[in-house]
Amino acid sequence: MLRTTPLHDRTAPLNQGRNWRRWAGFTVASSYELSHDREYFAIRNSAALLDVSPLFKYHIAGRDAARLLDRVVTRDVGRTQVGQVLYTPWCDARGKVIDDGTVARLAEHSFRLTSAEPNLRWLGDNARRLDVRIEDVSDRTAALALQGPSARVILERAVERDLAAVQYFRLTTGQVRGRDVTITRTGYTGDLGYEIWMDATDAIAVWDALIEAGTPYGIVPCGILALDMARIEAGLLLLDVDYVSSNQALIDAQMSTPLELSLDWTVAFDKPQFNGRLPIRAERERGPEWRFVGVEVDWVSLEDVFTSLGLAPRLPTQAWRTSVPLYDANGIEQIGYATSGCWSPLLKKYLTLAHVEARYSSPDTPLQIEVTVEHRRRRAQAAVRRLPFFNPERKRA
Repeated sequence: MLRTTPLHDRTAPLNQGRNWRRWAGFTVASSYELSHDREYFAIRNSAALLDVSPLFKYHIAGRDAARLLDRVVTRDVGRTQVGQVLYTPWCDARGKVIDDGTVARLAEHSFRLTSAEPNLRWLGDNARRLDVRIEDVSDRTAALALQGPSARVILERAVERDLAAVQYFRLTTGQVRGRDVTITRTGYTGDLGYEIWMDATDAIAVWDALIEAGTPYGIVPCGILALDMARIEAGLLLLDVDYVSSNQALIDAQMSTPLELSLDWTVAFDKPQFNGRLPIRAERERGPEWRFVGVEVDWVSLEDVFTSLGLAPRLPTQAWRTSVPLYDANGIEQIGYATSGCWSPLLKKYLTLAHVEARYSSPDTPLQIEVTVEHRRRRAQAAVRRLPFFNPERKRA
């Protein structure tokens, strides 16, 4: 039976079309309005409020807490400062990615790890003979994402303090209506944004305070459909869509390494040890076979595919999540596949995230993408693009 988040009493009455979807065993809104358009534009033009409570959350504490995390994840946790947040994948012994998430250093020997899938057993297996306590705090910790250009001013009104000093991927603490919260300057939209972490019993009060503070600035509750478009523009991976966990893969070809996912920057090769270090180092020396890239579909070519059949171009109004073949510039050899894509209302471009053979991964490499029109598979011209597609200065400023 699907569960509801601590914010369900607020989100359910707002869901006009009862448009729910499953996320980690919880029901969350796909969109609150009958169309997700206004929610998407709120992310890019004002502010959007998202319930991200279904994330798995683990508190890791003790003398060896940093040592455990350094054994598990690819980033260098030992070098982080209190108040710093890291995005990181983690791998099995073969260097294949299991999951990805964030590590926040709450205190000298205290961390919070977030993940898309359950990882309690994996953490426990790696913690043997270490002085560390691992606690699953997923159910008692609620989380909200406040994303968009007006996110800072709204949050400052709610916490009644200046947040300009909170840098990108850093955290601070505060109070909202007398409730203790942890604030991280993080998010999944590629825009200016924050995530607010609180006790589940305080979630409703914090939601109400943010809505009240944000109403003069056009705040809009936002669902997964709008978030999906924003994260594609931002070039952000999604587990079970853009890659398969090595724990769930049925064959080797379904697995990916951090280098194949173009996450080279997340791998601390100078760390003495972490799961998958040796095979990932060997892969770096010989070069990965695959790379994760952005692909932009040429509009004129796409339009020609439709007009050749007497049709106007038709694009999906929602982000899609499916495997779409990619071919070389001549359309002869399949050299990869797109995993998700959307029409970007902001950039006015048709964008996809994709896996391609490494030799085709350089920016501006011409490709072809399969397009199905009137039940027939056709091809449109496309080109590799550097990720992210959208990267505003305000995100880090």
